[in-house]
Amino acid sequence: MKIAVIGTGYVGLVTGTCLADAGHMVTCIDIDANKVAQLSQGICPIFEPDLDGMIVRNLQEKRLDFSTSLEVGISEASLIFLALPTPSGADGQADLEAVLSVAKNLGPLLSQYTVIVDKSTVPVGTAERVKAAISEGAKVPFGVVSNPEFLREGFAVADFMKPDRIIIGSSDSQAIKCMEALYKPFLSEGNPMLIMDEKSAELTKYAANAFLATKITFMNEIANFCERVGANVDQVRLGLGADERIGNRFLFPGMGYGGSCFPKDVKALRHQGEKEQLRFEILQAVERVNEKQRIILLPKIQHFFNQQLSGKTLAIWGLSFKPDTDDIREAPAIYLIEALLDLGAALRVYDPEAQENVKARFGNRLLYAKEPYDAVSGADALVICTEWSIFRNPDYNRLRTLLHQPLIFDGRNLLDLEEARDEGFTYFSIGR
Repeated sequence: MKIAVIGTGYVGLVTGTCLADAGHMVTCIDIDANKVAQLSQGICPIFEPDLDGMIVRNLQEKRLDFSTSLEVGISEASLIFLALPTPSGADGQADLEAVLSVAKNLGPLLSQYTVIVDKSTVPVGTAERVKAAISEGAKVPFGVVSNPEFLREGFAVADFMKPDRIIIGSSDSQAIKCMEALYKPFLSEGNPMLIMDEKSAELTKYAANAFLATKITFMNEIANFCERVGANVDQVRLGLGADERIGNRFLFPGMGYGGSCFPKDVKALRHQGEKEQLRFEILQAVERVNEKQRIILLPKIQHFFNQQLSGKTLAIWGLSFKPDTDDIREAPAIYLIEALLDLGAALRVYDPEAQENVKARFGNRLLYAKEPYDAVSGADALVICTEWSIFRNPDYNRLRTLLHQPLIFDGRNLLDLEEARDEGFTYFSIGR
């Protein structure tokens, strides 16, 4: 099948590359000429496990190519995926300018029946607006499908190749048959393909992300309560997760959620509710709690140092919003870093993948270490902000030698509570 993917951001690049790896002929289109030139040489602009090798392989086997031309890129394509950015506006509303602009430009270029697939996370009713925009210039029939993505950063390739479900939102029977044929090989293990109307498909994505954000936030509140009453959130989490109605995923407390999806989608769903005169009071609370949770370590750090952080040096391990990605969008570490800098602290930071992105934001306000223990050398305390696996088993003897004092603030409950204390460290975590 000849497929075009418009937009080479996170979703578009993973979608196009995985479809090429499944044997389709895929052209990914982007207006950023430098990005297209890099991708055409097999240089991946993001860190995502297995993605770079897959891009190179499919370029070599000529199933994948990249273009800046919309007309050239969609030529003879029977499926066109819209994987364009939908950033939050000042009021939280998802900005559809890129999606609708491309849709309008597509109309006159269509030469045969084509299925247009909304892969971007878009507000309820967007499929209708996309259809109307294409119809302004289209001279041939076409179908519009809402096909939300459920890709986890760090696991995106695996999630695409072995999805737990596929959501197809369309009222066009021909488009539905095309999507069923496309995705059938990806559902060999019996996971479902759910066919529904466009609005329900669009809402499913928002509902899923908002629910997961709520689950994380609830567990963070329980962790904060544990500290007040002397309970251990690790034990509470195990007890909760053993209930099959609740499940054990997304119950790990910490510094709150971040990334490109949860914050944006919670805001967008709340805004959509307000347009319909419905206040999502739960989501308002989720946002408020998460804003505070992002800097939950700050008062602990301030209290230990008697409110005097000026002249103190802190080592930060982990900058990305989660492990196995270089994405720092809405990363809790960034908010904590800003607060610590404002209080006069000097920061030595390390992350396996995200340092260049952080450097682009903070410049020389931070010292960027080449490896974890380089960051710790000469610091007054270690602060852990992201649960990268390389931080899970630290060399406590080495830490004691490098730190001015054996002091750790763990924002992800990464280390064993008893072990850290048995090693002689003053150790602060979340809810333990």
